[in-house]
Amino acid sequence: MQIARVALDVPLHRFFDYLVAGQDALTAADIGCRVRVPFGRRSKIGVIVDVLAESEHPLAQLKQVEEILRDLPALPADWFRLTEFCAAYYQAPLGDVMLSTLPAGLRRIDPPKARPAKPPGKFPPAQIAPALTTEQQDALARIASAGEGFNAYLLHGVTGSGKTEVYLRLVESCLAAGRQALLLVPEINLTPQLEARVAARFPEAGLVSLHSELTEAARSRNWRAALEGRARIVLGTRLAVFTPLPALGLIVVDEEHDASFKQQDGMRYSARDVAVFRARERGVPIVLGSATPSLESWANATDSRTRGRYILLTLRERAVENARLPAVQRIDTRLEKLQDGLSGALLLAIEKRLARGEQSLVFLNRRGYAPVLACASCGWTSRCTRCAANLVLHLADRRLRCHHCGFEDRIPKACPTCGNQDIHPFGRGTQRLEEVLAARFPQARILRVDRDSAKSRKQWEVLVEKIHAGEADILVGTQMLAKGHDFPKLTLVGAIGPDAALFAADWRAPERLFAQLMQVAGRAGRAALPGEVLIQTQFPEHPLYAAMVRHDYPEFAAQQLKEREQAGFPPYAFQAMLRAEAPQMATALAFLAAARAWPEAPAHGDVMLYDPVPMRLARRANFERGQLLVESPSRRALQVFLPAWLSAISAQKSPSRLRWHLEVDPLEF
Repeated sequence: MQIARVALDVPLHRFFDYLVAGQDALTAADIGCRVRVPFGRRSKIGVIVDVLAESEHPLAQLKQVEEILRDLPALPADWFRLTEFCAAYYQAPLGDVMLSTLPAGLRRIDPPKARPAKPPGKFPPAQIAPALTTEQQDALARIASAGEGFNAYLLHGVTGSGKTEVYLRLVESCLAAGRQALLLVPEINLTPQLEARVAARFPEAGLVSLHSELTEAARSRNWRAALEGRARIVLGTRLAVFTPLPALGLIVVDEEHDASFKQQDGMRYSARDVAVFRARERGVPIVLGSATPSLESWANATDSRTRGRYILLTLRERAVENARLPAVQRIDTRLEKLQDGLSGALLLAIEKRLARGEQSLVFLNRRGYAPVLACASCGWTSRCTRCAANLVLHLADRRLRCHHCGFEDRIPKACPTCGNQDIHPFGRGTQRLEEVLAARFPQARILRVDRDSAKSRKQWEVLVEKIHAGEADILVGTQMLAKGHDFPKLTLVGAIGPDAALFAADWRAPERLFAQLMQVAGRAGRAALPGEVLIQTQFPEHPLYAAMVRHDYPEFAAQQLKEREQAGFPPYAFQAMLRAEAPQMATALAFLAAARAWPEAPAHGDVMLYDPVPMRLARRANFERGQLLVESPSRRALQVFLPAWLSAISAQKSPSRLRWHLEVDPLEF
């Protein structure tokens, strides 16, 4: 009688043993196959991780495998090593990690019926590679000179400098060597444009995409093509980093700084960091590209103490002939009265673009009509009853919405507290800005681009087509428009209300603001037409804006890293965050305090546990939320401490409605 050791998607740090009937004899080649097994009162899909002759459990207690699924090639050994690393580093159950990386359709007992693959979309005709700039040639030459094997390259290129062309040339070399390439992007909305370019350049490469908007059947079909080696190029969002690729030869992470690469539930992993581990483990090069690299990556490339962990490649000039970086101006909003939030200089600049038939982008990273509805008589505000946040006014839908928990309510006709009918919106979002611009420029075609107007990839593609076709004069958008898009007629960017991030409690806020502004500024003047960026601010002398004017990311990064080193923040420290939520804050904080009390101080070594505190958004979806920061100057010391600490916490009885989780390398505070 054989025994199959099986990984299942359950929150337990263990595998499960099952008997295998004689007619289904297992071999070592079956390790990595999926199986259907009984678990509790139902069946589950698992993955065989080992084949045993005997079990430490009595045979009478073991249930029998229901079916061995050999319809796919077995998952390869390097996939096991990757998931094992993630489970250990991010302190997650290994079985849960393994199964969560598979397409949902392959984890279901009743998978969706296979449908014929849809014919490929309409891509541009096969393209001839454009001539390279001297900087692009130098970057490619440095990568080529390093030969085969692992190297991590940080490609720091200003917006419009041709980073994508460098990626494509590397993919070309990878395919010529008979290998597969993995391209990761932070968001689904970035895939159509890049997908079209890759497909046009390599029409015979079997390109597949992997992201959450695919149907279960399509995702399973594309994943299978990658596993079987038929797909030579895989383009996807963060979960695609786990795609099994038997002939992997190159990994590219575009916009590597983007927070969307961090998973915020389940196993809270960083796809960028996992990609670097995977490249090292497989012995292949990885290219991390960005106009505004994360400070962690920048330190890895520039700090001598990291021993050149990453190799820095720089593209300082735009790739299109005669295209220049846009001129950046600061509009001091202390010196003039704004007109519905817009300065006279910005309105005049928009007017000039309309006269020349050029496009303008007004950037406001706040969707909805207004952040809050309020009563001036009694002070009532539209607060979410489930969260410590305001309900945002969405006037077009006549609704108040919470952007944290999704709660919705109708707009009251009068103040619910005092009955005053004169209640007003305060502040402005993209919907209100659209309304203001429509009144100011009635002849202009205005297009709003945010999560409300582009809820799906199809809606997004329609909006992008309109912009490219010149069917919009003024764009009003959030960060959805800030990265990866090339609109030749767009020559003006106006940034509204960026100051709040300068003095936010989150010490990462300045890094995010600089990246956001640099990215959105990069949409202007990407072709022959010169670009201009106007930033409305009450703090024009701030060093962040001064670096923006000079397009000087290295200066900004150096200053930020100096401040972080002085404060003992990452990348000069390593952190984990234990979070708890319960109906009452006292319950959550008491749980965290008990966790902090174990073990006794001498066992901590180089690890410090801070006091439990409420989270910045202290209440969400009727749960009060607290957190406890764990920090160490040594990554190894932190990783040694966490497993035993979590084991002790898990062994303690906790209130029934309390939920908790641990996040390693947290981004949100």
